[in-house]
Amino acid sequence: MFEKIGQKVYNWAISSNPWTNVYGFARSLLAIAMAITLVFNEAQIFFRPVAGADVYPNCSGNISIFCMVPNDYFSLNFVKWIVFILLLVIASGWRPNVTGIIHWWIAYSMQVSAVTIDGGEQVAAVLTLLLIPITLTDHRTWHWQKAKDHADLYSNKFVYFRIIALCSLIAIRVQVAIIYFHSSIAKMYEPTWIDGTAVYYFLQDPMLGMNSFFLQLVKPILTSPAVVILTWGTLLLQIFLFGALFASRKYWKYYLVVALLLHETIAIMLGLISFSIVMTGALILYLNPVNNEFKFIYKIKKYFNSVGLSRIRKKFITENDPMLDIRKR
Repeated sequence: MFEKIGQKVYNWAISSNPWTNVYGFARSLLAIAMAITLVFNEAQIFFRPVAGADVYPNCSGNISIFCMVPNDYFSLNFVKWIVFILLLVIASGWRPNVTGIIHWWIAYSMQVSAVTIDGGEQVAAVLTLLLIPITLTDHRTWHWQKAKDHADLYSNKFVYFRIIALCSLIAIRVQVAIIYFHSSIAKMYEPTWIDGTAVYYFLQDPMLGMNSFFLQLVKPILTSPAVVILTWGTLLLQIFLFGALFASRKYWKYYLVVALLLHETIAIMLGLISFSIVMTGALILYLNPVNNEFKFIYKIKKYFNSVGLSRIRKKFITENDPMLDIRKR
């Protein structure tokens, strides 16, 4: 029995490649989301006194990168820009086995030390932690590259690496499903979600609600019985997305389209851009099979390579054309 299980695990490992541009694209989205958050906000926004915590940044019992400098805004802004540069390097896809832990450290530091409200940083901190086993076993120079097929990939060492990485991807899928499950169940304990009016109050919240332009557009709906459909529909949609964990792989793309429409609508109407980008990265890990690589990435790479080679070729011909000097004369 154990031999059969071992053989099935082995076959699963050698037939599934975890190190593709699918997880690479998701990593880049997570890094870009945090980079956007940092570049458009000063340190004073993230590190300030809040109710119950007069000392900032929060450095109690943690290893935050923001706690490595004095807690004055010059130092914190300096670290912020260092972190921003590191996030750009991470988003570029360079050396995932080096930048994977750095990515988690940055996301963790934002979660434990900064004052944030949209939840994206918490999701990013968990996902980057779960991505570490995949990044540490990914020996590509860039996470956009195709993994080279050579004899060593079928050695015991690489089979173990694959099993570790694939198990991490399963853990990520479970974690993302739990996010939607927890969100839907938690809402059921709120009276406004049960009576169908939660969306009315949420969209008019002065901090997280819609801006005046969009609010005027949807106000007739919010003040009508249709608001119940929006409220309960949100609950059903989140339960539906949790159910994707148990769905056949051939249906994942439909779940992915629905989920992306939900989060991009939130991004546009509520302005939660970085949160939406983080959740897009999470959904790619959740609902896009890791072997189903994004072909558009290779097309972009091919285009830039062809443009670059054309320029080099043109420059070489120009510099080595013996008739050029004659024509100039």
